[in-house]
Amino acid sequence: MSSSTPRDTASRNPSLKRTLGLPSVVFFGLAYMVPLTVFTTYGIVTELTAGHLPAAYIVTTITMIFTAIAYANMVRAFPVAGSAYTYTQQSFGASIGFLAGWALLLDYLFLPMINYMVIGIYMSVALPTVPAWIWIVAAIVLVTVFNVLGIRLVASANMVLVGAQIAFIAVFLVMAIATYGGQAEPISPLAPFYSSEFDFSTILAGAAILCLSFLGFDAVSTLSEETKSPRKTIPRAILLCTVVSGLIYIGLSWLGHVAFPNWQDFTDADSAAVDVMMHVGGGFLTAFFTAAYVAGCVASAMASQVSVSRILFSMGRDGTLPRSVFGKVHQRFKTPYLASLVVGVVSLVALLISLELASSMISFGALIAFTFVNLSVIKHYAIDKGRRHGVEAVKYIVVPAIGVALCLWLWTSLSGTTFAVGLAWVALGVIHLLYLTRFFRRPAPKLDFSEADPEAVAGAEPARA
Repeated sequence: MSSSTPRDTASRNPSLKRTLGLPSVVFFGLAYMVPLTVFTTYGIVTELTAGHLPAAYIVTTITMIFTAIAYANMVRAFPVAGSAYTYTQQSFGASIGFLAGWALLLDYLFLPMINYMVIGIYMSVALPTVPAWIWIVAAIVLVTVFNVLGIRLVASANMVLVGAQIAFIAVFLVMAIATYGGQAEPISPLAPFYSSEFDFSTILAGAAILCLSFLGFDAVSTLSEETKSPRKTIPRAILLCTVVSGLIYIGLSWLGHVAFPNWQDFTDADSAAVDVMMHVGGGFLTAFFTAAYVAGCVASAMASQVSVSRILFSMGRDGTLPRSVFGKVHQRFKTPYLASLVVGVVSLVALLISLELASSMISFGALIAFTFVNLSVIKHYAIDKGRRHGVEAVKYIVVPAIGVALCLWLWTSLSGTTFAVGLAWVALGVIHLLYLTRFFRRPAPKLDFSEADPEAVAGAEPARA
């Protein structure tokens, strides 16, 4: 008979505290995605698509809805932290799961960076006497402290910061419509979706980059161990975040294009939103936008750092990363504090790279992870559980298969530089996997549900005859 106590069990297999409900999780996802993130790559993708950013967002939104359905299905089966890493690991085995998690780390590590970079860019425009690096370092320190102190603090702060963005969107909506109506020769309302300069290949290339805008719906799944009734709450939050954010992105990009159609006149593609705001509302709207957007970036940085620290925690708890660092939970705050500190240090790379490269790298990792999650639905439900007849064939085979095809389609539209850096990252993952398994002479570490949270264990649906 085992003499282990509950405290001994908890120390061997640490878990997180369930405190979040549906509103908090949805706000977390929206904060992560940032309603105003449409302006992060606004100039870059507008120039790439020759003024058809809203059309590119439609393609990305459709792709993400299929993938969001896959995430919702998988989180019902495995309501624990780990996201694509856990789903792929449980469906295809520890080695494939590790590589999916490694790819997921690429976009999760870069997303906090891109928020810090954007904070530096726009604060430097607002206050040019202060170097961008000071804003970046200050934001990294602030966000890391919040992450260590606890998820409830992050969730509360995110509600306030998302509220500020919603207020800006309302003002921008009114002023953009007024600007459009006051133009002597306004462009056609359909021009941002289709015009004589429309090129579907560039739309796909733009849509591939825009995947970074949707990295909140999958991040929601990383809160499964901190959410009440995760099998119900997380799937609903995933779908709500995807649909609502997609509509916001399409609408905001359309408003920007019809109010300021002269995209060729951008001063700088990285900060093109400043040109749009100055044209639509002058100094007032520009200042309001900068404040709301920086607030949104802080919210997104907090949410994204929460997510990547939970991914690292899950991998550290499994032994795929050092347990002594990534698998530890703070005794008082119940957060993976060392993982959060590591992410804060890595985020300093934001001082060295370009916004375009960071955006592309996020999409590279995300599309690999999204592909594996769709494949996991087919493997787990249709193959392993035998749920492949009637309506379930559509739900667990047809829908995820379409998701796989759409993800691969976008993935092939990324640039050559993105592939070079991304494949180098994957190669590092393979090398680390070979080290862990001693060249596959022993199995890779795998998540053990035997001592996991009871509600998480209950998430695994029984096989059907």
